[in-house]
Amino acid sequence: MRKIGLPSLFAAAILYCLPAQAGDAAAGKAKASAQCAVCHGANGMAQLPTAPNLAGQNELYMVKALEEFRGGVRQNEMMTVVAKDLSDADIANLAAWYASIEISVKE
Repeated sequence: MRKIGLPSLFAAAILYCLPAQAGDAAAGKAKASAQCAVCHGANGMAQLPTAPNLAGQNELYMVKALEEFRGGVRQNEMMTVVAKDLSDADIANLAAWYASIEISVKE
């Protein structure tokens, strides 16, 4: 049995958590304005009460969610249809775009 040291486990955990490819926020913005803005808004703030706000969303979460919609793991009438044609690059770009939108919270 091969013994794995703590540094190797740490490195593996970091690699597992990192997105497969870095996204291009500008390309994601272009894709979002053509496809996502109808429900999620041009600035990531939802236009429909049943759609979530995506502005400022965590990039890793967005990648995971979109991959799960594309793969059928996660089901939603609209998102299952929309996500099925997204490439890995599209997903990375969309996640980068929505993560890059700065939001503020009023007290």
